Amino acid sequence: MSDKLPQPMGLYPATRQVGNLLFVSGMGSREAAGDSVPGLKMDKHGNYLEYDFEAQVHSVFKNVKTALEGAGSSWDKIVDVTVFLVDIKRDFQTYNRIYAEYFKDNQPCRTTIEVNALPSCIAIELKVIATV
Repeated sequence: MSDKLPQPMGLYPATRQVGNLLFVSGMGSREAAGDSVPGLKMDKHGNYLEYDFEAQVHSVFKNVKTALEGAGSSWDKIVDVTVFLVDIKRDFQTYNRIYAEYFKDNQPCRTTIEVNALPSCIAIELKVIATV
């Protein structure tokens, strides 16, 4: 596991190659150093003190890019993206706008799903398939 990626929250690899396909496990916005979530501050009761969804989107894209490059692939080789959002009504427009910036030259297939929760306090997670 790369020290440039957050530690997985279970027993699974960040990436796995099968033939010329690279599967990236669900990747969130946690930072590798300190395990914090960019743009998110909570009080001791779990209430939001600060919430910056844009910061989480940029961070999750950075983590995916790091995972891809660490496994011998790259952003432009992504062929499929599954997006998990905790609050699609609140966050989808912001996500879609930032997504368009990152994927203007490469347009993989994409599925966006709202989930009740993710395994930490993150609001977004990506599952990606790329070629190698």
